[in-house]
Amino acid sequence: MTVQRSRIQRKNREAILEAALDVFSSQGFRGATLDQIAETAGLSKPNLLYYFPSKEAVHATLLTGLLTTWLDPLRAMRPEGEPVEEVLAYVRRKLALSRDFPRESRLFANEILQGAPRIMAAIEGDLKALVETRAALLARWMDEGRLARVDPVHLIFSVWALTQHYADFDVQVRAVLGPGHDPYAEAGGFLDTLFRRLLTPG
Repeated sequence: MTVQRSRIQRKNREAILEAALDVFSSQGFRGATLDQIAETAGLSKPNLLYYFPSKEAVHATLLTGLLTTWLDPLRAMRPEGEPVEEVLAYVRRKLALSRDFPRESRLFANEILQGAPRIMAAIEGDLKALVETRAALLARWMDEGRLARVDPVHLIFSVWALTQHYADFDVQVRAVLGPGHDPYAEAGGFLDTLFRRLLTPG
């Protein structure tokens, strides 16, 4: 009985987080309600509150998991690798993340646009520390003449902007491209060429 209850509880918790991701990514934090999340999850509001005491708690759980997912592609940059190829692999990982997790990207973007009130500590902590570490690695490669000289932090910002755009502005991208286009396949080739030309030492 306990195993069955735990399985049901796990299933309900996953259903709530999946529904919340849909609601938050489309409505934003302010526009989302517990009633909407419960309805989308196929649960009653009291049942939802058994698992999460508030809308803020659901949102915080989603954001905490999301930040780990979002930082993994940058963590995977290998100091022992070939510099240009390591940056290009990072670009590809970030583009794949936007393709595979568009709702998560929009959830994160909505939080940032609101001033990051529920995730600022993580941004100023883990995210900032990882960016500083990787920027130092990029700067070392530049000092060694293995990457063209650019601002390493703004290089990372550029990767974010040029990959997450395809998730956060998906409707606009697809409307401009029109039918018959695969935005991610086309973007992959373009971004590879762009960053390779930018970063290959002259």
